[in-house]
Order: sequence, then C-alpha cells, then structure tokens
Amino acid sequence: MYLCSGCQTAVSPDTKYFPVDWLGVEVTRATLGIIGMGSIGYRVAQRARAFDMRILYHNRNRRRKEEEEAVGAHYCEKMEDLLQQSDFVMLVVNLTPETHKLIGKKELGLMKPTATLVNISRGAVIDQDALVEALQNKVIRAAALDVTYPEPLPRDHPLLKLNNIIITPHIGTATVQATRMMAEEAIANMLAVLNGQPIPSEVFPK
Repeated sequence: MYLCSGCQTAVSPDTKYFPVDWLGVEVTRATLGIIGMGSIGYRVAQRARAFDMRILYHNRNRRRKEEEEAVGAHYCEKMEDLLQQSDFVMLVVNLTPETHKLIGKKELGLMKPTATLVNISRGAVIDQDALVEALQNKVIRAAALDVTYPEPLPRDHPLLKLNNIIITPHIGTATVQATRMMAEEAIANMLAVLNGQPIPSEVFPK
C-alpha cells in the first residue's frame, strides 16, 4: 500500500526526509488463497511458489493430485475456510451469475483483519459497497484491484478516497509481449476457420 504514497514522497519537492515507520507485509511464507484455479489461477500459484507462499485454493473442480503437488497447493472445498486462513485472497474467476458479488459483507467479515483482497478477475465479482465499508472500518487491511465496476469508477466514488487500496486500470495483461501473443492467437483462429481446419482456441458451450 505504500508504493504509491512512497513514490509521491520520493519525488515531491517538499520532501526533506524519508519516513522510517512505513512497514509493509511480507509475501514470503504468507498464505495465499486463490479463488478460481483455472489456467490463470494455476499460473498465479506457480509464481507464488517462488515466494515460498502457502497456497490454498477453492474451485468448482479440484485439480489433479499431481497438479496440486507441482505448486504445493491445498484444496479448500469450502470458500469460507480459505477466507479465514489466507493473508492474501486473490480472485481469479469468470464473471457469471454465480460469481456476481461473490465477495460481500459476509465473506469480507470472514477474512483476517490483516488480510489483503486482490481482484484480477472482474469488478462485479466484489460487492464494492461492502468493500468500501470493510476498508473504512478496517475489517480487512487492504485491497488491490485491477478491475472495478464500472471502469473507470465515477470520480466521486468512495473507493477512490481510501488510503488502504491500490486501483490500476485493468492492465494485468498490458504488456507488449502479451498483446502480441493475443493478436497472433486471434489471427491463427481466423486462418483456421478460413481454411476449414480445427479452431485452436475454440470455446465450447457448457
């Protein structure tokens, strides 16, 4: 949470000294709870393992034992168990009628008061009014959102006035390399259709 304010302090013409009481929270050996262990959630787990994090996950379907062991992930059948144990809760789910406002007042109340909520899925997965209340009342320590609802938020939205939240403008995949790969994948799919070949990234209705 100190990254933005720290940058402002470092570059401000009024800065005469750096505060020594800005203390963050270690991710190393902390517990990460991943809600939604699809392909993206699994890649998050792979990266978290490099920080020696304890990884919990909740998903509609449990991963194969070999996949769990490869990243050291432990399955939580009940999302409530994950929320109660995690230092960082990361949302990596699709937005569906079932996940709309998946995290609300009840779920935030189950989290540790020292926990941070991270959303890289879709803004509407969180009840933002409940999140404002939880952050204001220190029900949880902090939040980091790459997505909101709507995008961008109205300039008078209360989330924008809090000092224990980081909001970025939906830039989780915004790299030159990722954008190029997405374009190449789209072109490969179009060429496959035009040539009557199987579509590499075809999405099948459930």
